[in-house]
Amino acid sequence: MIRSNKMAGMIMFFMMLGSTAVFAQTPQMPQQEQQQTEVTDAELTKFVEALKGVQMVTQQAQQKMMQMVQEEGMEIPRFNEIHQASVDPKVEVEATSEEKATHKKIIGELETMQAGIQEQLESLIKDQGLSLERYEQIAMRLQSDTQLQQRIQQMIQG
Repeated sequence: MIRSNKMAGMIMFFMMLGSTAVFAQTPQMPQQEQQQTEVTDAELTKFVEALKGVQMVTQQAQQKMMQMVQEEGMEIPRFNEIHQASVDPKVEVEATSEEKATHKKIIGELETMQAGIQEQLESLIKDQGLSLERYEQIAMRLQSDTQLQQRIQQMIQG
């Protein structure tokens, strides 16, 4: 069940653009501790470079996943609908046994693909000189810290 939830989170991560949190299994820091963790310019530069790589890899992975779903003969919205119902007992959807079998096959292929993607993302982050934990801390703080968002925008723009 945990593996299924992790996979669901990973699929939703790739299917939804704009997320900076890569490692959902990393425990979140308490809000107060997040705010007290200062992000240096050097760390932020490393984070921005890692983020660029992460975004490129996730876009490529998303395209491969969407292609995989379509090659199996299923439309993306239908796959997402069936998948949501498979991970959330509150969501009900009528699906044929063929659709369920196709969904199960696709999930198996995505799980295989996910391990490689995860390794690639971790390598990208480490190659920039950040620990996975520190990358996640900065990503979490970025979601609520407007000053940090502005610093990143300034770095990206030049």
